Amino acid sequence: MIGLTSEEAKKRQAAGQGNVSHEQTSKTIGEIVRENVFTYFNFIFFVLAILIILARAWNSLSFLVVIIINTLIGIAQEVYAKKVLDNLNILNAPTAMVYRDGSLKQLAVSELVLGDVIALKGGDQIPADARVINGSVNVNEALLTGEADEIEKTVDSALMSGSFIVNGECEAELTHVGDDSYISQLTAKAKKVNNKESDMVKAIDRIVKFAGVAIIPIGLMLFGQSYLFAHKPFSESVVSSVAAVIGMIPEGLYLLVSVRLALSAVMLARQQVMLHNMKSIEALARVDTLCVDKTGTITDHSMLVADFMKATDMNASLESENRDILQSYVKTLPDDNATMQAIRSYIGESDTYTSQDYMSFSSKYKYSAVTFGHVTYMMGAPEIVLAMNYETYREQIESYASKGLRVLVFASKEGGLPAGSLSNEYVEPIFYIMLSNPLRKNAKETFSYFEKQGVDVKVISGDNPVTVSEVAKQAGILHAENHINAQTLGDEKAIAEAVQKYTVFGRVTPEQKQMIVRALKKQGHTVAMTGDGVNDILAMKDADCSIGMAAGSDAAVQAAQLVLLDSDFSHMPAIVSQGRNVVNNIERSATLFLVKNIFSLILAIFTIVNFLTYPLSPAQISLISFFTIGCPAFLLALEPSEERITGHFIRRVLFKSLPAAITDFAIVGSLVVFGETFGVATKDISVASAFLMSIVGFLILISISKPLNLFKSLVIGGNIIGILAAVYFGHRLFDITRVSQKCIMLFVVFAIASEPVLRYLTIAFEAVANAKEWLVRKFTRKKS
Repeated sequence: MIGLTSEEAKKRQAAGQGNVSHEQTSKTIGEIVRENVFTYFNFIFFVLAILIILARAWNSLSFLVVIIINTLIGIAQEVYAKKVLDNLNILNAPTAMVYRDGSLKQLAVSELVLGDVIALKGGDQIPADARVINGSVNVNEALLTGEADEIEKTVDSALMSGSFIVNGECEAELTHVGDDSYISQLTAKAKKVNNKESDMVKAIDRIVKFAGVAIIPIGLMLFGQSYLFAHKPFSESVVSSVAAVIGMIPEGLYLLVSVRLALSAVMLARQQVMLHNMKSIEALARVDTLCVDKTGTITDHSMLVADFMKATDMNASLESENRDILQSYVKTLPDDNATMQAIRSYIGESDTYTSQDYMSFSSKYKYSAVTFGHVTYMMGAPEIVLAMNYETYREQIESYASKGLRVLVFASKEGGLPAGSLSNEYVEPIFYIMLSNPLRKNAKETFSYFEKQGVDVKVISGDNPVTVSEVAKQAGILHAENHINAQTLGDEKAIAEAVQKYTVFGRVTPEQKQMIVRALKKQGHTVAMTGDGVNDILAMKDADCSIGMAAGSDAAVQAAQLVLLDSDFSHMPAIVSQGRNVVNNIERSATLFLVKNIFSLILAIFTIVNFLTYPLSPAQISLISFFTIGCPAFLLALEPSEERITGHFIRRVLFKSLPAAITDFAIVGSLVVFGETFGVATKDISVASAFLMSIVGFLILISISKPLNLFKSLVIGGNIIGILAAVYFGHRLFDITRVSQKCIMLFVVFAIASEPVLRYLTIAFEAVANAKEWLVRKFTRKKS
């Protein structure tokens, strides 16, 4: 009996010989709680709370309420996201065909054990290290070694996990599983050097680390300056120092990003989309070029024989004989792709002729072959198979291709299997087989969306460029008439020039698909690549965002960062929209957070250098943060924001936040200096500063929310009413205990100045940003 019994498999699983990697794929609930509670900044908040208690400034402890609420929300949302995504991963776990109890069964890859015998065919990814015991296959190890060559594996050859079967069939015995397999060891090494975080997350991480380092020395200097040099009371010195430190801490920024990304993954899961990598969400938001294949993307996966014709004149007897040969041909080949299924269904199968040898279809050579006796028959792309005499038949073949039909030729030559290229072989055509793919139902609407969003579409296919161009036209793809045969592109330089001129690329090899993606990236494009077959994997590996179809090969699904579980390409507009929405909202929220952090940092340094008292209290900072940052950021995230993301994340956020932060500092700093100069009471300065910071907070909130609509206006108006209500009903809690006439006068005068200061600073920063972009474009043009 081939393979193991169920009982043997259970024993090996219990002995730790199962194909289970101990590399954790998602956080446990305990880890989520620990990571949200035991953070560096929460520790700082805890220390600050103790200092406040020692100073007996009970009102100033109100900031803890916001911290606790933020932490609980973060835990709840991450746990919810974990449960949804874990269920999705279980439902869509990779499977393998394995012999158990003498029969072939489909099991989850994690259920395999050492010594299992698995059946592999074209398109399968090898789930664990194995040894071929029967059959032969061609394997691509590019995902492991970077080399794209197809390697033949016969009996006793080793198969490395993570590589994939290009063509052929075999049975193999598993030799290393789980953490002992090659792919697991390679992944463990790669994770030590490969940072999979997106640019946005890395930028925010840098901000958080900078704040974490800066707050301690600045806080200590503030306390020392106030208590030791200005001889302020201990309580007042602690409260002012704590307020400055709280203002500099981006307490909700990292939480906001992790939760938004997790919830975005949940939203995508509801649309039948599974993420293998969170980085793909930001990449999707930045995509300006989308590379797609024809079959499975523009058209659906089903294929039909639309026409079948003799290539040359032949009598009825010869035609019947050739049909028998074709039936034996399709019977011999193990290929089970959509093309072969359609041909088998149309022409049928027979055992009339016995083959001496065969070669499965190869994406590299674009044909398959079978030898009967002393004659070898081939089926594939006409211009490849009929290389020497293609020009004789070009007009007839391209007349079918121009109708959007995929044309295959069935042909013959004397002798055995060819070594690869047929350029020096004389091949005689026998039959033309015309295949059709129905256009996807929503193809036109989908590509219309990308056109409106400014996303270029490149169609990269192994089919005839005339056929692909016609199908692309039917789908409404812009500039689909600009097509080229990739066989005419000799090197990377030619491909780099071609991607600037052409939209449709036909007769593309897997290596050329990869070169096209690389060329686009070198030219500054953010590239997404869709794929469903092993011939797409190299390009998917190099794309900024790779999108796989669940109905495609296992290898393509595992190589993709994002998988369409129902293989419906019409989901792409919603997916891109979701990516843009989450990144735009994170950018908007980060701007609000950084206004407070930058302002607090500059004001703290200013008060230290000039021996002034920090004007704000922790309770005031918490009040302002909640109504001008936290609450509006949460609510505005519900509003769609689908503009394509361009430029560097941190630069964009800084250019938006700096004008408001500088305005805050200029107005509040001037107020503090004025108060100190003219002997205004500290409490009046504090309350007026809080009001002014609120005004600037709402001004920047209005600015980043433009263009305003009813929902945004309600959010802003609601938060203004909220802060006024909080001040009225909770003035003692938030240290707004004294609103004197002098305080109101100071507030009004400096508030009037705040709007023009913010407006002109914003104009100045926009001018600098525009000048920088102009210089970059000019320099780039000169360089090219």
